[in-house]
Amino acid sequence: MCDGHSACMSTRLDHDAPTVEVTDQQFGRLRITNLALAALHATSGVLMLVLNNGFEIGISSFSIGGPPGTDPESGTVSTVWEYPLGPAVAAFAFLSALFHLIVALPPGASKYRSELEHGRNRFRWVEYSMSATLMIVIIATITGITDVAALIAIAAANIAMILFGWVMEVVNRPDTDTVWWGPFWFGCIAGAAPWIAIAANLGYAINKTDEGPPAFVWGILVSLFVLFNCFAVNQWLQYKRVGKWSDYLVGERTYGVLSLVAKTALAWQIFANVLID
Repeated sequence: MCDGHSACMSTRLDHDAPTVEVTDQQFGRLRITNLALAALHATSGVLMLVLNNGFEIGISSFSIGGPPGTDPESGTVSTVWEYPLGPAVAAFAFLSALFHLIVALPPGASKYRSELEHGRNRFRWVEYSMSATLMIVIIATITGITDVAALIAIAAANIAMILFGWVMEVVNRPDTDTVWWGPFWFGCIAGAAPWIAIAANLGYAINKTDEGPPAFVWGILVSLFVLFNCFAVNQWLQYKRVGKWSDYLVGERTYGVLSLVAKTALAWQIFANVLID
């Protein structure tokens, strides 16, 4: 635990020094793992494009139709855009495939190794800021949140969560017990916001109509909520240095597996219930 300002500051300043030993053998295995993950994500993305049925979800905008205080019942809802669900699902798979290739192949591989030696992987956070944000927006729309302003807010909260994860790695060293946990907890707060919005919207809809969403939507919500939180647990284990997570590379590999499982779970649950006739 970081006990004071000076301890936190020294952690930041010392982070430019390599802190993690990455042997040629370990890095070789990581490159192979990233190539395999890229192939799996790309395959999933291609299948989403080839097999989808053209299903689209409308993005809406609400106009209150009067001055502040006007009864919302008199407002109007208009469709701003209809996005194709299949290509959107394929997009987050292709984003992951692209970034796994970047870190596995020259010239990105050498930078990736340097990142790992410094106990961080900023490539990962850039990718998550795009792919995970697209995922949570898709989850929001299939549960009934289609207002463009609400979706922008959900996306912004998710991006903030990811960037706090970036900060957590940049300001802390994985080889010390002196950890500044501020970014971690701030990220947890930001990351909770989209799920609270989704839960509130579902609760209101159920209360108003006495009908819940289809069973597959509940399956997506529960499975992805658990998987999203597993990323936070993985980072917590890294910086608490619990068991095998005292090796930073264990956490790195776990991120890769979690990303594959989460994206595959969302893609194929949507495909099986929405994107196939």
